[in-house]
Amino acid sequence: MFNYSSELITQFLITLPALLVSMVLHEIAHGYVAFRLGDDTASRQKRLSLNPLRHLDVFGSAMLFLTFFGSGGSMLFGWAKPVPINPGRFKDPQRGMMWVGAAGPVTNFLLASVSALVLENWTPSSQLLLTALFRIFQLNVILMLFNLIPVPPLDGSRILGGFLNRRAYMKWIQMDQYGMFFIMILLFLIIGPLQGTLSEVIRSVYRLFLPSFGF
Repeated sequence: MFNYSSELITQFLITLPALLVSMVLHEIAHGYVAFRLGDDTASRQKRLSLNPLRHLDVFGSAMLFLTFFGSGGSMLFGWAKPVPINPGRFKDPQRGMMWVGAAGPVTNFLLASVSALVLENWTPSSQLLLTALFRIFQLNVILMLFNLIPVPPLDGSRILGGFLNRRAYMKWIQMDQYGMFFIMILLFLIIGPLQGTLSEVIRSVYRLFLPSFGF
């Protein structure tokens, strides 16, 4: 049953802009690194843009809405449209994809770090602004950790692929065709048996970034 209380709607209206900024910058980072390595596919398709409409995935956006209001605000899952990458344009496709993959989580790390630095050193007079800053921090920590999981097609699989030998790498990238299946299994584990472990990992990262908040 969906909850449409005014409080939950307010939380969604705070969360949505923070999530859009985080996801858009994450995708732009992939495209920019690819561009620097010789692939201008994202640039030609105008995906190196801050316009969120160029990055929204219809189904992924619908999932954001459904999971947030369906869980009463305790869960948020969705995705942006992946930036198009052509590894064949890289001098070394295997290493190129490793750096492209790493760019997204690194961007989320930087956004989490900046928002944490602000939160640790400045107390906004507005509760709304404080909540928005914390939500930016929270979302970027979660995006960083989730995308670092070495499961195709997440960024962690690209990073891991950069360290494999050539034969193993060619087999590894073939697993991308089963990406949605792996994601479904991963989500089942996260909301099930691994929920407690993941929550503790997230709290540990919160304590590292925001020591004065007492997590």
